Amino acid sequence: MEISRHPTTVYQAVAAQLEQALQERYRCGDYLPSEQQLADHYAVNRHTLRRAVDELVNKGLLQRRHGVGILVLMRPYDYPLHAQARFSQNLMEQGSHPTSERLLAVLRPASSDVASALGVNEGDNVIHLRTLRRVNGVAVCVINHFLAQLSWWPALQQFHSGSLHDFMQQQLGLSLTRSQTRISTRRAQAKECKQLEIALQSPLLCVRTLNKHSDGQVAEYSVSLTRGDMIELTLEHE
Repeated sequence: MEISRHPTTVYQAVAAQLEQALQERYRCGDYLPSEQQLADHYAVNRHTLRRAVDELVNKGLLQRRHGVGILVLMRPYDYPLHAQARFSQNLMEQGSHPTSERLLAVLRPASSDVASALGVNEGDNVIHLRTLRRVNGVAVCVINHFLAQLSWWPALQQFHSGSLHDFMQQQLGLSLTRSQTRISTRRAQAKECKQLEIALQSPLLCVRTLNKHSDGQVAEYSVSLTRGDMIELTLEHE
């Protein structure tokens, strides 16, 4: 494939054509051919190809994985925030394959912010679950779930993967509804970088959510740390 040979625009031209190829032939979670194969395809040297890939990495469309290859991220997924919003269902409707796995399940004393959110005393034991969500195999967010009802603990210890809220509905007969969402941003710290497989100081969306059950009582307080390059939140108003 012939690319314009103006010295200041060759890598930009490659980047533009590669971006078009991403939109037409790839989906999130795919890996690109090797750098040498891409360089041969676009008839440029590997240095020029790397600069083109760097352009798309900076735009959040690609991610380099050392020893593995170049991962396709594509455009951010749209995630509407409303009372009945469900992560898994929403992404499946967009043609993606979301998964969730449990990283942690413990009883622990409630911190001041958790206690305030759940309406318990600071230091009271609460259930703490941590889950990791992936889309097409790519880590997207880590969520810390806090629940005050200790009678749910025996059942929740059996949760290992899939939708936590679906599990709670099936095992405990609970149907949760989002009642409040607070959104802020911050940079990823070392532990989060390892969990989400991202670079230090990458931008994260911090989403704090209160979920209530049918009697109007707060059932869950969750704190989600989500990759800012992977998810776009939509606030819906009725």
